[in-house]
Amino acid sequence: MLTAVDLNAALDKDAYRKRVGAWEARLYDLTHAAFKANVPVLVVLEGWAAAGKGGAIRDLTEKLDPRGVRVIPITPPRTVEQHYPWLWRFWNKIPAYGQTVLFDQSWYRRVLIERLAKAVGKRAAADALQDILEYEGMLAADGALIVKFWFQISRKEQARRFKKLRKDRLTAWQVGEEDALQHESYDDYLALAEDVISRTDLPHAPWHVIAATDKYHARAELFQRLIAAYEARLGDAAPPPTRPLESGEEAAHA
Repeated sequence: MLTAVDLNAALDKDAYRKRVGAWEARLYDLTHAAFKANVPVLVVLEGWAAAGKGGAIRDLTEKLDPRGVRVIPITPPRTVEQHYPWLWRFWNKIPAYGQTVLFDQSWYRRVLIERLAKAVGKRAAADALQDILEYEGMLAADGALIVKFWFQISRKEQARRFKKLRKDRLTAWQVGEEDALQHESYDDYLALAEDVISRTDLPHAPWHVIAATDKYHARAELFQRLIAAYEARLGDAAPPPTRPLESGEEAAHA
């Protein structure tokens, strides 16, 4: 699934800027429609370190209503959190009915980077994977829309981005120990991610793999796939588009 994506996919910067306004307006209307329909929305962004998730989240949320949309960055569990069942801290962050929450990393870190770092053993990781399936299943059964994205880049591209970030002391902090470990063990992490995604890619909580070498292509894909997910979930409750989106869709897949 991850190796099949075309990492050379790209979108012209000007083409993106011409179309992003229509996507922003559509997503704004859809988040409001979800609020009115009492549909909780969980958007998960996972992928490689330095793949551009932060910038994509910034573009995605820039024009959205902060009263109904939250962004939650997930860090390693802290001392207090370690005294509770591991999913406790994520249950505390689920959206209220009608609210949209975007997770910058998520509960998947337990079966990905923590597994790679051997902070979680093989048996505990298997149990955690089952916990995740039940967690997402319960949320979906309660009416939640769950959409998961994986930002994919090559090892060579990640190395290039790490080098650029480390050159500036104001951005060097963005490359941490976990990121370095992920890069050093790229093939192992890739295999681990492939396995996890294949086991958790389900109709009620699907994964969307996004080629993220070109940031404009990645952000266009993110907008369009998320818009499509809202529309499918809301059905007749989705308002009609106020601006044409078709030309943007064609450009993003060119």
